[in-house]
Amino acid sequence: MMQYRFVKRSPFRIFLGRKWFTLKRYVEWCTNSKKYAKTRAAALLPEVVFTHKTPLVRQLDKVDMWMQHNKIINLRIAAKKLDGVMIYPGETFSYWRLIGKPTYRKGYVDGMVLVNGKVSSGVGGGLCQMSNLIYWMTLHTPLTVTERYRHSHDVFPDSGRTQPFGSGATCVYNYIDLQMLNETDMPYQLHVYLTDSHLVGEWRAVKPTGRHFEVYEKKHWITHEFWGDYMRHNIIFRRVYNASKELIADEYITENHAVMMYSPFLAEANETCES
Repeated sequence: MMQYRFVKRSPFRIFLGRKWFTLKRYVEWCTNSKKYAKTRAAALLPEVVFTHKTPLVRQLDKVDMWMQHNKIINLRIAAKKLDGVMIYPGETFSYWRLIGKPTYRKGYVDGMVLVNGKVSSGVGGGLCQMSNLIYWMTLHTPLTVTERYRHSHDVFPDSGRTQPFGSGATCVYNYIDLQMLNETDMPYQLHVYLTDSHLVGEWRAVKPTGRHFEVYEKKHWITHEFWGDYMRHNIIFRRVYNASKELIADEYITENHAVMMYSPFLAEANETCES
């Protein structure tokens, strides 16, 4: 069995690393050959390819409720930047390039962030709920995910989970990004908005895609690592069906490996932030 090691770094090294990777991303945005999606359309495309919603407020252990209420403020601001974005054939959707840097000046407030598996607060906190939603929806479309980062820690037990463990996408401005490429022959449109209780998203298109996707966990296991912590692992696949509901492919999606921040033998638990 392969062993995994979580490397703890000093605060100074983390600070320098963030500066370096942030600068590297800015340079990449300016110099690479990708054509980034930037057009927003007020009129919605007629065909809903996939839709999903996640609750705005949950009872999470050791998380103050003000963080979740502030998260809603942050999600509303980000949703205004993303709603209606068109991804034309050959274009790449970049989560952070569209949203921009969350700052107090833009109206963002402190919300929940996870730092090395610990709950903390930071400006723009809670935007991972949006990236989680978009990633999950994208797995149910013909769009190609080209950049996604898994959560390095499994913070909350998953009683009541409706999605496989590891089916989200973490985000840190600007270098931990979520990107997908439209390799199809028609445009797609992202529609995201908030109700009183949920964050709601849709991928839309001009016509039916002729494909149906079923994302599932193919393998799951927990290991007790030599340094004392438990790690959770899984492999995610998706089944692809044609318009006649015939299985035409069974595709590998990703592997997840995360340090567990709770006992793996809990009988009952709270919901995770992933679903």
